[in-house]
Amino acid sequence: MRKKVELEYPMNSMPGLLYSRLSTPGGLSEWFADDVNLRGNVFTFIWENVEEKARVVQKKENRYIRFKWMNCNDECYFEFRIKQDELTGDVALIITDYAEDSEKEDAIDLWDTQVAKLKHVIGL
Repeated sequence: MRKKVELEYPMNSMPGLLYSRLSTPGGLSEWFADDVNLRGNVFTFIWENVEEKARVVQKKENRYIRFKWMNCNDECYFEFRIKQDELTGDVALIITDYAEDSEKEDAIDLWDTQVAKLKHVIGL
């Protein structure tokens, strides 16, 4: 059974700049997948010639975007949420994903690697 995994990464970035890397094909292809295409509200993510499709089910500009995998009936979504501390202005990226118990550590390692790429792309 898949379980929710929530990860938080400090990001020294403006929410608008970060959101563009989380919500556009060009931004996502810089760090998340080898290539990303968009038709309507369906994103096609390509990794090593394997395609996975996800539909945008919720979004709020500069705040969050949620994708639901189209090949999955359960709670199979992943979400990028931008949290900004009202007092300090610090920005964090919160990623919600789902993974099997046996795959949880691998999923966390993968997100750590991908977010490191994202930080590099935006100059952090």
